[in-house]
Amino acid sequence: MREANKRRLVLRLTLVVVAMFGFGYAMVPLYNVFCDITGLNGKPDNVAVSAAKAGTVDTSRTVTVELLANVNSQLSWEIKPEVSKISIHPGEVTKVSYYASNLADHSVTGQAIPSISPGLAAKHLHKTECFCFNEQVLQAGEKKEMPVVFFIDPKLPNDYSVVTLSYTFFDVGASAQAQTAAAG
Repeated sequence: MREANKRRLVLRLTLVVVAMFGFGYAMVPLYNVFCDITGLNGKPDNVAVSAAKAGTVDTSRTVTVELLANVNSQLSWEIKPEVSKISIHPGEVTKVSYYASNLADHSVTGQAIPSISPGLAAKHLHKTECFCFNEQVLQAGEKKEMPVVFFIDPKLPNDYSVVTLSYTFFDVGASAQAQTAAAG
């Protein structure tokens, strides 16, 4: 009787471990589906869209694009956009630049994570060129101009007159070093 109870307990615990692994494995796809359905988090598509897809420019209206940049507390960079806001016509291809400066006395690798709000407008802002597509390496004291080329789809509902494009930068070099140290 006692052996049967132990086997059942081991089986149940094994099922719990398998279920937890499966749930952890499914989190990213579930999160992506959730963001697509609800429009929360302003998660944009990371696929570069051809500028030709911009189509015609809707000169009958303008959209104000607010530009923001933040750095994670572990990143020793200073980031700022060249302008805090611009007005553009939907369909008009626009280039803006962000300026980064490494305040550390060593090389730092950073990665920008974009966010667009309101979230439902994220599918209408298309970036054709962006520093957020790749990790950025800045040497000690280096300053760098980082361009973003984008357009807003003319299909953006008229309810949206202001769209915010925000980037948060993270130190990805430190996490890679920590993983290497933990593995070694």
